[in-house]
Amino acid sequence: MPFSLQLTPVPCKRLGAATFASPLRLAESTMNPHGRFIGEQEWVLGEAELNIARTEPFEIQLFEKAGPREHLYFNPQNTTAAIVTCGGLCPGLNDVIRSLYMGLHFNYRAARVLGIRNGYLGLNPQSNLQPIVLNEKIVDSIHHDGGTILGTSRGEQPRSEMVDFLIEQKIDILFCVGGDGTQRGAMALANEVAARGLRKAIIGIPKTIDNDLLYCDRSFGVVSAIEKAHEVVIQAHTEAKSTLRGIGLVKVMGRDAGYIACGAALASQEANYVLIPEVPFALEGERGLLAHLRDRLRARNHAVIVVAEGAGQSYFANEPVVRDKSGHAKKHDIGVYLKQSIGDYFDALQEPVDIKYIDPSYIVRSVPADSDDRILCDQLARHAIHAAMAGKTELVICYKNNKFMHVPMSLVAAGKQQVEVHGDLWSAVLATTGQPTQFVN
Repeated sequence: MPFSLQLTPVPCKRLGAATFASPLRLAESTMNPHGRFIGEQEWVLGEAELNIARTEPFEIQLFEKAGPREHLYFNPQNTTAAIVTCGGLCPGLNDVIRSLYMGLHFNYRAARVLGIRNGYLGLNPQSNLQPIVLNEKIVDSIHHDGGTILGTSRGEQPRSEMVDFLIEQKIDILFCVGGDGTQRGAMALANEVAARGLRKAIIGIPKTIDNDLLYCDRSFGVVSAIEKAHEVVIQAHTEAKSTLRGIGLVKVMGRDAGYIACGAALASQEANYVLIPEVPFALEGERGLLAHLRDRLRARNHAVIVVAEGAGQSYFANEPVVRDKSGHAKKHDIGVYLKQSIGDYFDALQEPVDIKYIDPSYIVRSVPADSDDRILCDQLARHAIHAAMAGKTELVICYKNNKFMHVPMSLVAAGKQQVEVHGDLWSAVLATTGQPTQFVN
């Protein structure tokens, strides 16, 4: 074998020895609804592919396999768990809340399940936001609605005061549902808990409509968002074809990653141009976007452009940077900029165009989850419960290579996942749209 392969286990933190017998009755039987217990010796490969032609050493990370453990750290009948949802809305939030409650209450018989109101703000006693004591009646039908019944917010809160709140409310487990900012906040919270010598589990459930969390092939809500976004692209195509030299311009969410833009284009099969943060583009010049759009309109009389919100930010290099409450740099409005630039270009050519600009961002993220995302929400929630009850902490439940695994929060929050410009997804977009591999001056 010409290459050297090294397997590196990446264990997650645990609170202590698991001594309580799980109330789940599992067996090696497909008839059992919970499957089987997962042993601590079971791991998941972090990579699904390798190139055996490589001669340099090749390292593959191993992650703990998610699933129910035979022995628990927490005694369920004395355990209080809490759920907090943070950041922007995303299809499936209510599904996660419901599945967390149902799994904790009916499967593990946990003593109490609390809902923290309005994100991390609800963990700050100064907010006077009392937690909701969840019950079956409250969560019964919430999965039919978009949004989150708990409310959400952005921004940091004093970690010391949040830990004081966990102590005051006798919360043993906190499930943090959110993106990279949420997981960084959860990691800081877990560090404060550990510094005080407390035994509380902090578990992350990945939520990002942009699908930009590391170690997560797919976050919940992404498929639902693409489903809604692709409908808008189809409508934009109808508008463009129904007018003289019509241009349908659709801006979708995607601050640092163009997954929704790519997915909507592929699902609709109606986009002629897709612009994403990962691929810089030029407007001017004979090989730029505007010249290509000119030739397209002269030949076909219509065009559809799908642009992710984080694309083309180089055009705002001289603009001041404004940050949101989570510390993210706010993206300048590339959709409005493109509309103006396209209009000015064709005015100069004295070639009329009819531009229909559509920004469905807040509609896309507020819809209920579709069936595929609902299944993923339930799976993520159940695996989060299993990890927490077994005394795991400071980890995120990640879905990668068709497996669920435990990944330390520090790795998940270390960067952003983006569309691979040499990968299958972007290649499919180029093949479907027929656009050049790049627009240059």
